[in-house]
Amino acid sequence: MRRIDYSDIPASSPEQLKAMRRVGRPPLGDEPRRLIAIRVDPSVLESFRKEARRRHVGYQTLINEVLAEHIRKDVA
Repeated sequence: MRRIDYSDIPASSPEQLKAMRRVGRPPLGDEPRRLIAIRVDPSVLESFRKEARRRHVGYQTLINEVLAEHIRKDVA
């Protein structure tokens, strides 16, 4: 396996590092959300996607809201 030689790339200064911006979605709320992988039935996923489109929200946001509501009502 060949290794990539990074020796010709200069180190970033603290100012350069500070000026860099985060790539990706901004965190929602006080705590960033965690990336996980779960398996769901295709019909369940499609139902969430349809309902999310109807509500004009992301389907993952909708899944999070449904799970959080379930925790508040039935688990806590």
